[in-house]
Amino acid sequence: MVYEAGRSITGPYLFYLGATAFVVAVIAGFGEFIGYALRLLSGYIADRTGSYWSFAIIGYLMIGAIPLLVFAHAWEIAAILIILERMGKGIRSPAKDTILSHAAHRIGRGTGFGIHEAMDQIGAVAGPLIFALSIAVSGGYQTGFALLSIPFILLIISLLIAYRTVPDPLSLEDDSVKRDLRHIGKLPQLMLPYGTFTVLTMAGFAVFPLIAFHFSSASVVPEAQIPIFYAIAMAADAFFALIIGVLYDRIGLGVLIIIPLVNIPIALLVFSSHYLFALLAVILWGLSMGSQETVLRAALADLTSLSKRGTAYGIFNTLYGGGWFIGSIIVGLLYEFDIGILIGYLVLMQVAALAAFAWLTRSISPKAGEIVQ
Repeated sequence: MVYEAGRSITGPYLFYLGATAFVVAVIAGFGEFIGYALRLLSGYIADRTGSYWSFAIIGYLMIGAIPLLVFAHAWEIAAILIILERMGKGIRSPAKDTILSHAAHRIGRGTGFGIHEAMDQIGAVAGPLIFALSIAVSGGYQTGFALLSIPFILLIISLLIAYRTVPDPLSLEDDSVKRDLRHIGKLPQLMLPYGTFTVLTMAGFAVFPLIAFHFSSASVVPEAQIPIFYAIAMAADAFFALIIGVLYDRIGLGVLIIIPLVNIPIALLVFSSHYLFALLAVILWGLSMGSQETVLRAALADLTSLSKRGTAYGIFNTLYGGGWFIGSIIVGLLYEFDIGILIGYLVLMQVAALAAFAWLTRSISPKAGEIVQ
């Protein structure tokens, strides 16, 4: 609720404070990159120390940067707070994903991550809707940011309850799984095709702040409706995450192909000047995000041993964020240069991702979790 409400409006808010499209794209992209790059270090340290809850709690506390945007009166200050929140996500995510992978073991990784993503999006839908109502009533952004302090306090309370309830996440795994640490070969063997697919997919996937910037600056969607559009994307994310998660548990890695196949029509629709195309694009954007958050993470848990899971999530998320950051810079430059070329670039990246998917499927043997040597 807190950080997704903030993300739904950061593009127009930065524009309101005087930032250009390029600046918005770079801030959003750098925020995603630093958030994902930090996971390489935090995941490794979490594995070495076993202090998964410590990393989770510190990272969630940093979400408090979003309500503090109420005090930002220059885009430079807002940028620092936005990036600080993303850093918090980088600190907590490998530990959180590791805890979740243990909890999801008994019902299926895909289903477990799908349920988590769906529950996550309840807040992601409610937050932007509350913010949209706040803008409609107050006519500005400040009231909305102030209201987000309430769910932030509730977040910290619920987090501490979760920690006290399950202080040892590994206890949620079966004893047989704890003893078997031979799920895969070396991490580089997995990460080369898996990482290539991830980087290409995300390099051609526009960040929502830039999409919202386009909706606002090109007058495609009324400004008060932009948070509602983000809420629609999050609702689609929640709905499709459950379906994609169950499909993954039934048919395996083949579900990954959905991501580039959905991203191609997004590229063709999202930068148009038509309201209905924009609406369809954000629904597909939510489908893509639900697939990324569910299948990419569930598959990684099934393909890595318990002792390396935090490290694997750190490497994966660094590649994920790096691809998104580089892509965001290119997308921001092309947006200001020529939208037609921008759309061509986005489609090209997804076609390349389909080729990487073919490489990935050839690298994984029919026996789940074994790398073909």
